[in-house]
Amino acid sequence: MSELGTPNPSPLAGEGQLAQRAGRGGVTDAALLERAKRMRANPTEAERRLWSVLRGHRLAGFKFKRQQILGRYIVDFVNFEQRLIVEADGSQHAENAYDIDRDTWLRSQGFNVVRFWNNEALAETGVVAEAIWRALHESSPPLPAASRLSLSRKGRGD
Repeated sequence: MSELGTPNPSPLAGEGQLAQRAGRGGVTDAALLERAKRMRANPTEAERRLWSVLRGHRLAGFKFKRQQILGRYIVDFVNFEQRLIVEADGSQHAENAYDIDRDTWLRSQGFNVVRFWNNEALAETGVVAEAIWRALHESSPPLPAASRLSLSRKGRGD
């Protein structure tokens, strides 16, 4: 149920159908949709690189969507069949409490969330693609909310 008492459809059931309800901070679904469209039109370099790997069923035939609205959040990439979300993160995401809450909610909806630093997506694209492929084939439950799939610690400001 939403904060307004109306049922929230499953992202799979009502994909693309938006209601006008206030979300976090009074943001409506229409505002989320506009933001997702802007993000799709202006991807980061890391998102562009990952999309070149994920689009058009290029990764082992799996279909991904980009800048998809799930609840009150916009995720970078999602595969609904395997319920996998892939995020490309810049330094603003390091130790971010908002991301932990967001991932907790997404996991509560049955999604597994894997995150990669932008520099990993750019410099180690093949390794990142292999890690995504492995995550698509995992049968284990999602990782705890605070965990982060990371290939290296470089570029994190450590």
